[in-house]
Amino acid sequence: MKRRDFIKSSTLLAMATGMGNVAKANETSKNQTADHNGKLITSAPMLQNYAATSMGIAFAVGDLANGYAWVGEKPDLSDARKVLCGGFRTTDITDHVQQIRLTGLKPNTTYYYRIGADRIEYKGGYSMKVLGNEEDDHIYHFTTAGEGSQAHFCVINDTHVRWEPFGLAINKIAELLPSCVVWNGDASNVEETIEAQMRIFLKPEIERSDYAASMPYLFCPGNHDSRGMANRHLEQVWMYRQPEERQSRDWDLGRNFAVRMGDVAMIGLDTAEDKLDTNPLFAGLFTSDPYRKAQVHWLSDALSRPEIANAPFLVAFCHIPLLDDNPRSNPGDVAPADKDPQYNTDFAMWQRTCARLWTPLLEQAGCQLIITAHQHRYQYYAPTPTRCWAQIIGGGPEMGFTGSGENRKEAPDRFPTVIEGKVADGKLQVNIHNLVTGKIQDSFKFEAKK
Repeated sequence: MKRRDFIKSSTLLAMATGMGNVAKANETSKNQTADHNGKLITSAPMLQNYAATSMGIAFAVGDLANGYAWVGEKPDLSDARKVLCGGFRTTDITDHVQQIRLTGLKPNTTYYYRIGADRIEYKGGYSMKVLGNEEDDHIYHFTTAGEGSQAHFCVINDTHVRWEPFGLAINKIAELLPSCVVWNGDASNVEETIEAQMRIFLKPEIERSDYAASMPYLFCPGNHDSRGMANRHLEQVWMYRQPEERQSRDWDLGRNFAVRMGDVAMIGLDTAEDKLDTNPLFAGLFTSDPYRKAQVHWLSDALSRPEIANAPFLVAFCHIPLLDDNPRSNPGDVAPADKDPQYNTDFAMWQRTCARLWTPLLEQAGCQLIITAHQHRYQYYAPTPTRCWAQIIGGGPEMGFTGSGENRKEAPDRFPTVIEGKVADGKLQVNIHNLVTGKIQDSFKFEAKK
């Protein structure tokens, strides 16, 4: 229930902030119409959707713009090609976020890039022009995934727009220098405006504002990442997987990923809401059940891909845990409204439905580890004779205490984590970094598949 109190407080704050952002956004829009002299590029770039042959770049702008990136393999960009935002037919002119899809890349290859944008005046379908141009002074770089890349990842989760723990996590990641980072859900609270989303991903209030400019990220949404009018269209800020990575049957599965990184195959799944679609709180406006079932077909195909099937290590990521041995923990399938006196919450603490749908396929493929989040408390479940995979639950944003003011209580088991995985000497070493103590809380080793 302490977790619920935290979420309620965060939601109220988000609603108040959201209403303020609506008014601010309207005022900003008026100012942009009258004055085009402000800074155009207003954030560092963010690398999204780490993959072997593609990469996404997103950045914020302060006026109507047409974004692009110069991309090449030479550090001075002397061989660079210009890639525009949007896709075929038209570019994507917006006054919020520019998204550039880089495709046709080579696996395990380092690329250099610079972002830029043209300021656009648009008065109608036959009246538009470029008013000026702005390019970032920095040349950034990234390395694509692939079997030859370094098998080294980090995981963060349940950041909930809490800047202190998020900043600590980013500093730890900068120290560890993994090949990529998995953001394992609940980056949000309840976001009603695109400005609020931009603040989370593109303009975080932390020291390292360019935290994702050279460090690619993958994203497994949490239940909060679909709450709020803006979060229903999170792809406005965090783009979907590249179209060529999804067949037509899986077009709506833009958050799932299957990526080979060195000796590790990484599988991303979306557990969706922690409440049933039949819960009256959501008025029938969520469709998580068919979404979870659709991922079964995608997962089966992904696990059969040669580069995934022959990887020595298989690690899956999803937000809500697929295992919980506490009989009081709500399993997420209590119809119709998630309430039953035998459980201590009226929302899913773990996802029995997803476990039944997905884990048979993961077990058949030899999955050694599933990394989850959601419960705001670090926990480890070791493999058993009847279950080949371990489960790690990442810690939440609480910094060793819960509540505030007179209700503030010490809670040494509540701390944010960075989960680090790295292959060394033929084994997958996983370290749990406690961001409150600055020490390694736990460490585990996993053997390669036989």
